[in-house]
Amino acid sequence: MNAEARSRAQRIRDTLHRLEHDVDCWVATAGDAGGSPYMIPLSFLWDGDCLLLANPKSSITSRNLSASGKTRIGIGHTRDVVMIEGMATPVHAADLPPGVADAFAAKAGFDPRALTGYLYFRVRPQRIQAWREVNELDGRDLMRDGRWLTAG
Repeated sequence: MNAEARSRAQRIRDTLHRLEHDVDCWVATAGDAGGSPYMIPLSFLWDGDCLLLANPKSSITSRNLSASGKTRIGIGHTRDVVMIEGMATPVHAADLPPGVADAFAAKAGFDPRALTGYLYFRVRPQRIQAWREVNELDGRDLMRDGRWLTAG
C-alpha cells in the first residue's frame, strides 16, 4: 500500500484532471441483458459534463451503444483508475456544437469526420468511482445518479 488515502475532494480534483488530460479509455458495452460483454479502447474528449467518443457506426460497440445506451468506461491503470457508468447518446458530426469536433480531433489525434461511417457518442456519467489502492476502496464513489457527491 502506498500513500495515505485521498479525501473525496482530492479524488474529484484528480478525476477531473484525468478527464481533461487523458486521451484514451476502455469502453465496455453489451447489446442487451443477455448479450456478451464487449470492450475496446477509444479516445475521448471531456466537455465538463459528458465524454465524447467516436467509432465506426457499423462496429459492435456502436451498435451496442445505439441499442442500450449503457456503458462502463475505465480510465487509467489498475493502481490509479477512474470507472464511469454512463448512458450514451448517438450524435452525428453535423449536430455537434461548433468547435467540438475540432477539439475532439485535436485531442484524439484523428478526425472522424474525415473517415467514412463514423458516429459520435455523448456519454453522460451516472456513476463515477476512483481509487488507487485497497485503502481507497471505501469512499470510491464520487458521483451517483449523475451528481457529484459533496467533498469529504
